[in-house]
Amino acid sequence: MDIMDNMDNYIVLNSESGEERFEFLALVEYNGDEYVVLLPADESDGDGYVVILKVEDVGEDTQEETYIGVEDEKTLQAVFEIFKDRFKDNFNFVDDEEG
Repeated sequence: MDIMDNMDNYIVLNSESGEERFEFLALVEYNGDEYVVLLPADESDGDGYVVILKVEDVGEDTQEETYIGVEDEKTLQAVFEIFKDRFKDNFNFVDDEEG
């Protein structure tokens, strides 16, 4: 099945390296901000890592939003913990102790 058959849960983001497809997993609120949790759709090796980006509105007159990379490790971990807790019955989370 082509991954683009069901576009409802997929988004395409433009980056410096071109277009990248992601599966939208969740919207998480943390400290008054919203973050999207995405799974790379073109992942062929099956690592199953997620991407967490901060959501920011482009302007008051538009419904557009932009996604910003999060560099604060504490924020990333907190958002991921909220995501894991909310979806513990839907996903098999594996702790990576070999970092």
